[in-house]
Amino acid sequence: MLLSLRRLIFGVVLIGFLAWAFQAIVPPPPNICGASNGPPITATRIKLRDGRHLAYAEHGVPKERAKYKFVFFHGFSSGRNDGSFATPEITEELGLYLVSFDRPGYGESDPDPKRTLKSTAFDVEELADQLGLGSKFYVVGNSMGGQVVWACLKFISHRCEDLKLIGWEYVTYIIVRPSIVCHFGRLAGAILVAPVVNYWLPGFPNNLAKEAYYEQLPQDQWAVGVAHYTPWLAYWWNTQKWFPASSAIAQKPKLSPPDVKILSTLLAQRERTPKEDVTQQGVYESLIREMMVGFGSWEFDPMDLANPFLDNEGSVHLWHGNADGLVPVTLQRYIAGRLPWIHYHEVPDAGHFFPYADGMREAIFKTLLLWEK
Repeated sequence: MLLSLRRLIFGVVLIGFLAWAFQAIVPPPPNICGASNGPPITATRIKLRDGRHLAYAEHGVPKERAKYKFVFFHGFSSGRNDGSFATPEITEELGLYLVSFDRPGYGESDPDPKRTLKSTAFDVEELADQLGLGSKFYVVGNSMGGQVVWACLKFISHRCEDLKLIGWEYVTYIIVRPSIVCHFGRLAGAILVAPVVNYWLPGFPNNLAKEAYYEQLPQDQWAVGVAHYTPWLAYWWNTQKWFPASSAIAQKPKLSPPDVKILSTLLAQRERTPKEDVTQQGVYESLIREMMVGFGSWEFDPMDLANPFLDNEGSVHLWHGNADGLVPVTLQRYIAGRLPWIHYHEVPDAGHFFPYADGMREAIFKTLLLWEK
């Protein structure tokens, strides 16, 4: 009788623990914008071919009179309203139009449980087509958004497909050769600004990647490691209270002295999107999904990319601060060394948020656009 009671108690405790563990590990369903109990839809959105909605915001001069058209990719915990990356002065001087969008799960864009860098690149192409940006446009990515630039260079600068698989409705920018279609390059140029690097890219020497990995705060070493090796635990790891979660999610990142000064100015000017708006559909489909994609296994290695502008009709520029406390500069130097067609600009005494220093955004855009002339 006593043994049976002990087994019963043990069984109840075990079931209770498993139920708690399941609830802790499995993220809650997203709070979809426009659903009965979800946040209201306030943004302008397009409907993608797969039925998802993508929220976007337009900045700069009207696209009808724009000389240069850009798609901007926001950083971690930011969103479509981060249009301050191009100042009013530079947009007027150069005739810049920028459209920025919430990546899936951010802000008011529908979540995409199957999101990858490749799928995001195709979202970019569809957004450009629906907004009528023309056969070619520029891309610029800041911080985590730099990963999307790499994906665009891989998947939409040039690509070939079997005509039978895509159908005739997408034959817009292609050369038809028997049953194979090749899309013309969609990119006019690209800018990567302090792009977050995936430590597990196969092109990195193991010792270099390991050294850079351990330059992170210990809590970030754990957070990105969990996102890479056990993504099914990523939600629990970044929401539990026993261990420190990602410093970026906790809003306590490793900042250099220049970053501290710049961020205090940014907060005073309220230039960045409030985090509450960014994660209103849930932290899992926005920030944590971003980590799982950004530090997971990619469909490609940027260091294997060929120059997409062989005829010098465009260029790719990578900017990084040598005092960046979030993304080690050593990895950017290695990438630039592997890809001689990348125009690498290392900014002295600058941290991760250097583009928001006075004059930097103007220099970044002018270097790309006037470099080609």
